[in-house]
Amino acid sequence: MKTIGLLGGMSWESSIEYERLINEGVRAARGGTSSADLIIRSYDFAAIEALQEAGDWDAAGQLLAADARRLQDAGAELVVLCTNTMHVVAPAIEAAISVPFLHLADTTADAVLGQRLDTVALLGTRYTMEHDFYRGRLEAHGLTVLVPPEPDRTTVHDVIYDELVRGVVNPDSKQRYLHIVDRLVAAGAQGVIAGCTEIELLVTAEDLDVPYFPTARLHAEAAVAAALADDD
Repeated sequence: MKTIGLLGGMSWESSIEYERLINEGVRAARGGTSSADLIIRSYDFAAIEALQEAGDWDAAGQLLAADARRLQDAGAELVVLCTNTMHVVAPAIEAAISVPFLHLADTTADAVLGQRLDTVALLGTRYTMEHDFYRGRLEAHGLTVLVPPEPDRTTVHDVIYDELVRGVVNPDSKQRYLHIVDRLVAAGAQGVIAGCTEIELLVTAEDLDVPYFPTARLHAEAAVAAALADDD
């Protein structure tokens, strides 16, 4: 089993889900008392959020890249970045390490294409919905990506930062999200990407009438598959 390096804590509300899902996946595959071999770097999210708000992506990239390298030096044989938004600095991380980096947008695109869909709604932070680093990566796989218009986009972003990363799961916010999804489906979306790992704490597949792509779960499953790739 390969050792997985996790860059987490962005926020810890979702990165602990990564740890749970990865460990459960390894136990399901190997049985008994098996669990994942993990090395974890968990950040103070307030420091990362400050860099996001300042738009200082260069500093954020340098920080995460240096720590990805430290994970590799400590024995990580693949690296997983446990957040959609911070994939904006994925190129810096990939340049700093020589072990595989599992890009979340690629994992998500594979899942969407696996269900033979071509048009999906993307919900996430404002950075993920508005910048090209994530949407563009999905589109490079041949997908058409729909994001909410304003004011829905602000609603999606604010619920993430004002509630979900703080551990608040509000039923009223869930209903607001579901109404936004309904409008995107009416606009042509065949499925919905939870493009922020915290969204999975609020909306589940059972809440929707179209395919749902929970990115943290998909990413965790891909990490397990990569770690166990050499198993018989």
